[in-house]
Amino acid sequence: MRHRCGPSRQPVKFSVLIEEGEKMKLLMIYCHNFGYKTSKKTLEEVADKSEEKKIENALVGFINMEAEDEENASKVETKLIKNLKWAANKNDSKTIVLHSFAHLSESKAEPGKTARLLNSAEERLKNSGYEVYQTPFGYFLDLEIDAPGHPLTRLFKSF
Repeated sequence: MRHRCGPSRQPVKFSVLIEEGEKMKLLMIYCHNFGYKTSKKTLEEVADKSEEKKIENALVGFINMEAEDEENASKVETKLIKNLKWAANKNDSKTIVLHSFAHLSESKAEPGKTARLLNSAEERLKNSGYEVYQTPFGYFLDLEIDAPGHPLTRLFKSF
């Protein structure tokens, strides 16, 4: 990715180093306000729905479970929960949004396994005292993201 910045407007190249063996991708963004509206159904097997929601002061986890994660789903789920709780706490939030985001990698787990992981993570987070929302699985969404620009509001993890 190329981005021009600074007074000289010289191109700056950004890259992400992914260590061998890393699988699940997790992009976390703390939002003052996060909103979504169902736009287009992408999985035939999910129920038809029209949903719109706005959530305040929440950590949003954009989650991509990869095919390689299926064999270690329990371990991956535990790491997912630990990372979400850590980032939410760093942003003084007890609200977490789980959003399946298959665009963080070319590798994708089977949709049913991803849905089970998200449902299980939601229950475990709720049992830990968090208010948890899950965006509609199997849909493209119109998103509204209002995120502050300070340290620890945007984090990427691969594990």
